[in-house]
Amino acid sequence: MNPPTPDASGFNRRDFLKGGSFATLMAMMGGVQLLAPVDEARAEESKEPKFKLKFGVIGLGAWGREMLDQLGRTPEAQIVAVCDHYPASLKRGGSKAPDAAQIADYKELLANKDVQAVIVATPTHLHKDIVLAALAAGKHVYCEMPLAHTIEDAKAIAMAAKNSVGQFFQSGLQMRCDPQRQWLSPHIRTGVLGKPVMARSQWHKKQSWRVPSPNPTREIELNWRLDPKLSLGLAGEVSLHLLDQAGWFFLNKLPVAVTGHGAIAHWKDGREVADTAQVQLEYPGGVQLSHDVTLACSFDAEHEIYFGNETTVMMRDGNAWMFKEVDAPLLGWEVYARRDEFYKATGIALVAGGSKQTSLTGGSSSAFPFPPLYYALDAFLKNCAELNASVEDFNTNFPGGDKQALKEYLASAARPTGQEVSPTATAAENVIRFAPRQDVGFAATVLAIKANEAVVKGRRIELPKEIFELA
Repeated sequence: MNPPTPDASGFNRRDFLKGGSFATLMAMMGGVQLLAPVDEARAEESKEPKFKLKFGVIGLGAWGREMLDQLGRTPEAQIVAVCDHYPASLKRGGSKAPDAAQIADYKELLANKDVQAVIVATPTHLHKDIVLAALAAGKHVYCEMPLAHTIEDAKAIAMAAKNSVGQFFQSGLQMRCDPQRQWLSPHIRTGVLGKPVMARSQWHKKQSWRVPSPNPTREIELNWRLDPKLSLGLAGEVSLHLLDQAGWFFLNKLPVAVTGHGAIAHWKDGREVADTAQVQLEYPGGVQLSHDVTLACSFDAEHEIYFGNETTVMMRDGNAWMFKEVDAPLLGWEVYARRDEFYKATGIALVAGGSKQTSLTGGSSSAFPFPPLYYALDAFLKNCAELNASVEDFNTNFPGGDKQALKEYLASAARPTGQEVSPTATAAENVIRFAPRQDVGFAATVLAIKANEAVVKGRRIELPKEIFELA
């Protein structure tokens, strides 16, 4: 039930989401650095928790343990139970939450009345049964992405979440919860690129997905990514997040077709799943995304580039940089920005919301100190707490009310939980409120499944709009 550990394979299927710093190299390329303003009010927020949400974490591999680390940063999160069927993983994960009960069977964890919310961080093909049982047990659920390894299972999860009343469901698209990206996405959608031309993204890291184990049974469990019957391959287990970002961040549209190619270019160890793949997404209007992913080399790491006929934006390690065409119109803020000369080009550094003096003197290359996962879990916490409060209010004011009445009451709330916030909202509102729900997670999972299918078959697959929709 747990993904491979980093020390065994060097790989965490979402480790590129942890962020870093690439400011120096981008400055040398003559770029405009785009940073969201630091939310000072949130930074100065009292450390005394206003509420507590009791968590159970199911799946204590590398990513499950990373979730425990990020939950540990949040005083509102109380981890009361951890679960993994493999004793060594249970012990190792349990050491990060010493006060939590260590449980081998997830059904026993779900039967614990103290657990209000669960995080499902098991291998993809195990998600369905656990999530459906958790929702049936009345728990709030955070499910890692992809939701499932088949469209049928993903739809079952999404429909169960959609039909649950008084429970919050969040898909693990943590890049959508990154406050830097939440600030930058509407900025780009205002037309700063001019006319979108094309996009390119990549993920390069030399490492093997094969994980050794002292016994054959455990080795099969750990290497589920190399089983073509269970695995969505690189396109589904790694590239999913970057493919999702192109539609949300760049165009706010769904692709109409996907083409894929894959090969075992380096790891000739009997595996059947490609270690190198290329995916091309076609969007309405003729715009295309070219994406490549490989386990065969690490050169140039991972990044995204969104090309327009007036400006181009590169996103890398939590930073964004803008490169202007010579005929691009004046944006207006350049007069306040720092200018650096590199290779006969002028690079303009910008910290959004900063004063002229701070912009000229530089500053931090990252406005937000934590990885996207922290903000995703923080959003989950607060949305669960808000929903709990609304349900409690309903039960107090309408004792004996039925499920339909509760559904109508929650729908009439002044502000629905988990919806994308207006671009005019403050950074704090974005971070606290925004969370990708089941419909978004389902669409991203469908795209991942179809991208992997295209890679396996080496062909183009059309994507009708209906395939992304929940009934």
